[in-house]
Amino acid sequence: MKIVELGVQAYLPTWQAMKDFTNARATDTEDELWIVEHPGVFTQGIAGKPEHELNIESMPIVKTDRGGQITYHGPGQLVIYCLIDLKRLGIGVKKMVAIIESAIIELLDLYQIQAHLEEGAPGVYVNHAKIAALGLKVKHGKTYHGLSLNIDMDLALFSQINPCGYQGLKVTQMQDLADNKINFSKVAKQLTQLLIHHITRAQ
Repeated sequence: MKIVELGVQAYLPTWQAMKDFTNARATDTEDELWIVEHPGVFTQGIAGKPEHELNIESMPIVKTDRGGQITYHGPGQLVIYCLIDLKRLGIGVKKMVAIIESAIIELLDLYQIQAHLEEGAPGVYVNHAKIAALGLKVKHGKTYHGLSLNIDMDLALFSQINPCGYQGLKVTQMQDLADNKINFSKVAKQLTQLLIHHITRAQ
């Protein structure tokens, strides 16, 4: 599996690049994980409802084609896009979601952060506050979009929405839960390796 480090990239061209990659895939195209950090942007999923947009000020809302409701991406948040051929792996989208959630929980455990799942609410939580969100798009058995993990960012922007469509949902981040300074690049490397490990085991 190829790991692609994109650095800081605007959301719209990255989304287009994911679609182009997926549409151009052949049966033997190598799966890829894209590591990226986005400038501030709100993204609304295909089932997104406008009532979850509360008091958004001077920041774009992108209507995207992933699952889920509205969320925020910004500096200090790790985004990993999962360009995976599920059909070739022989797994379904529910299994892929479970793989992502398990990898995040295992990553957080490395930092002595105890994370958990919430029934009926995809993503990963710490003390019922959301620390990681996920949303996938599956086209012809292939995924794009992926996960976002809050590391060290401005959480105040989440107050302008109902995060992931849940009124009053609290959000948190690794830096507020750890004793030492969190290294963004180190976390990105650790999480991609855990994702690869879990995906390989699922085959």
